[in-house]
Amino acid sequence: MKKITIIKPRQAFSWQDIVEIWDCRELLYALALRDIKVRYKQTIVGVAWVLFQPVVSMVVFTVFFGNFAKMPTDGAPYPIFVLIGLIFWQFFSSAVSDISNCLINNNSIISKVYFPRVLFPLATLLARFVDFLVACLILVGMMIYYQFMPGLTGILIFPLLIVVTAIAALGLGLFFASLNVKYRDVKFVLPYFIQMLMFVTPVVYSTSILGKYGWIMAINPLAGVIKTARSEFLHSYATNWTQLGISAIACVLMLGVGWLYFRAVERYSVDTI
Repeated sequence: MKKITIIKPRQAFSWQDIVEIWDCRELLYALALRDIKVRYKQTIVGVAWVLFQPVVSMVVFTVFFGNFAKMPTDGAPYPIFVLIGLIFWQFFSSAVSDISNCLINNNSIISKVYFPRVLFPLATLLARFVDFLVACLILVGMMIYYQFMPGLTGILIFPLLIVVTAIAALGLGLFFASLNVKYRDVKFVLPYFIQMLMFVTPVVYSTSILGKYGWIMAINPLAGVIKTARSEFLHSYATNWTQLGISAIACVLMLGVGWLYFRAVERYSVDTI
């Protein structure tokens, strides 16, 4: 008599989930590498596009918001001020956008082979992280040009800021990826949502323009990350560790909600896709 094994996802988080992801780490790397290759396959400028986006955005924002609108920058040159916000924002927004479509884009694989479905969002996040590291080269060049040197605290806190941003992107991306399985119009609404979210994130402006209501920005997880990066790299003001802590807690909560919803949808995602 043959033994039949039925594979189905667990309904709650367990340590076995982490073990399963670790066991499939080689597949995770392969998926991430595939995403990177597909992203730049048959492109003219290739990886240079990663550098092109923040540079062009920085120039446009500097002309309109820095020169014309005279946005306050807490004493820092506007180009490097906005660039710090841009590299974190583009990492977050591109990761959320790509993660939200990763299940739909890989439906042919999902319906044929079993492996942890969360590998697709994680692989997408890793691919966007590579783009982030390349974009950081521009920031290094700008800091040398404007003669800004981060202190030891800034160097040590930078990896933490990356982790907080990645957690926020993964949590929100998992939620929208799950929602996209059931409602395909999510992919049309999401770009508009991300665009609006940028304007409530201090990417092109300083939270100082809000005056005594600046604490409201603590609700936005990216606000604490960007503000901390600017304070540590530009030394314009003291770092608000409380706001960074609130942002980190909010990101962890986002990841928890996104993960639980992703696991709930995973049980019937194959049939729905």
